[in-house]
Amino acid sequence: MNTAERTLFLLKTRGPQTAQELADQLELSSMGARKHLESWFEKGMVTFEDSAEKQGRPCRRWQLSEAGHARFPDRHSDLTVQMLQQIRQIFGEKGLNQIIAARESETLNSYTQATSKVKTLKSKLKVLAEIRTQEGYMAEILPHEDSGFLLVENHCPICAAAKECQQFCRSELTIFQKSLGDACVVERTEHLQSGARRCVYWVKPI
Repeated sequence: MNTAERTLFLLKTRGPQTAQELADQLELSSMGARKHLESWFEKGMVTFEDSAEKQGRPCRRWQLSEAGHARFPDRHSDLTVQMLQQIRQIFGEKGLNQIIAARESETLNSYTQATSKVKTLKSKLKVLAEIRTQEGYMAEILPHEDSGFLLVENHCPICAAAKECQQFCRSELTIFQKSLGDACVVERTEHLQSGARRCVYWVKPI
């Protein structure tokens, strides 16, 4: 991944940032980071918002545009949505739910086999994050300020399908809880489908 692509990746995984914040992470000068941002702006991949800092100085924060978000994998979203619509039309809501339940069972079995090979909650989460990243979710584990951990998914490769069928989101929450076991409670604290820029799950030990 070249420096220009890393600029977009950081905006995707870390959210809106200033040119200086990006420069520090990319090990560039502020001017160097700004050149990449301006280039992406001309291509419609990023936007920005200007605001005043506490000292009254202007602050420009850059973020991905809709086109910038679409640059990341979406697993053939148009085809997926069409198939979901056709399944609902032909088999009804009950048939669609049965298909999602079958997917949930298969995914849960795969995740459980992987997480059962390690013992601690942190280790299980690490394995889960690695699997989700391989599937395109750009997942990472962060400590929670109170207790437990945050499972952060910076991208949703099935976003269009999830918009069409909310059962996918409910299914994933169930899969996480069951694959991590009874030693924790999983709570969704940020949701892409509710307007957040990512999905975040708080995993609390009990």
